[in-house]
Amino acid sequence: MVDSLGYRMKFAVVAPSTNTSVQPEYDDLRPRGVTNHFSRIAIPDTKVTDDESFMVMLNNIREATFDAVDVSMSMDPGCVIMGMSAETFWDGAEGADRLHKRMLERTGGVPVIMGSTAVDEAIKAYETTTGPIRKLGILTPYAPVGDANVKKFFEDQGYDVVHIEGLKSPSPMMIAHEDKQKLKRTAIAVSEGVDAIIQCGTNLAFAEVAAMAEFWLEKPVIAINTATYWHALRSMGINHQMDGFGRLMAEF
Repeated sequence: MVDSLGYRMKFAVVAPSTNTSVQPEYDDLRPRGVTNHFSRIAIPDTKVTDDESFMVMLNNIREATFDAVDVSMSMDPGCVIMGMSAETFWDGAEGADRLHKRMLERTGGVPVIMGSTAVDEAIKAYETTTGPIRKLGILTPYAPVGDANVKKFFEDQGYDVVHIEGLKSPSPMMIAHEDKQKLKRTAIAVSEGVDAIIQCGTNLAFAEVAAMAEFWLEKPVIAINTATYWHALRSMGINHQMDGFGRLMAEF
């Protein structure tokens, strides 16, 4: 017997309660027979004005993440997706590996997909047609301390971060209020002299913007929500392709 709606895959998605972008973007990417089941990391919408207040927000997420994971496991998912970004980059590649191992322990071995490593896999997929991608332009909603950890992760993986632009969004919920024009301008600002553009921060509604920017800029533009969901599908053997979300979903 299989789930009547999620007969191909049931994804458990763990995301902050303040995040209003990751769920609709994942649902837009969802193929028939795959279902997304969200478990919310309960956090307050704290104001973020500097690195110190950014760390308060991040620690709120850290303290509540595993409770949300435990709740998500009650529906017997085939895979767990971390629908949050900053923590998956923290302390670079070593920190990402450490978090992944902790998550697998918590899920009892159920596969776990994280944004940081999913973006790295997306870059590798593009390289099969573009050739080597080494120079990156990155945009985030973060304060400088968050950007520094994103930069460290990609440098640990062997990339050269040429530009990184943090929007310094004023609270975790307000990240979703950054409009498409601002995101477009930021993508253009980090595009000069790079092989690919990367967006971090799952509450930035960037999936649609990335697809348009990729067409006009004529280089890979990778939205973290698209990359994470794509990697989850491919890791579970689901080769669903679709238009409207850039080459990653359409070709790889």
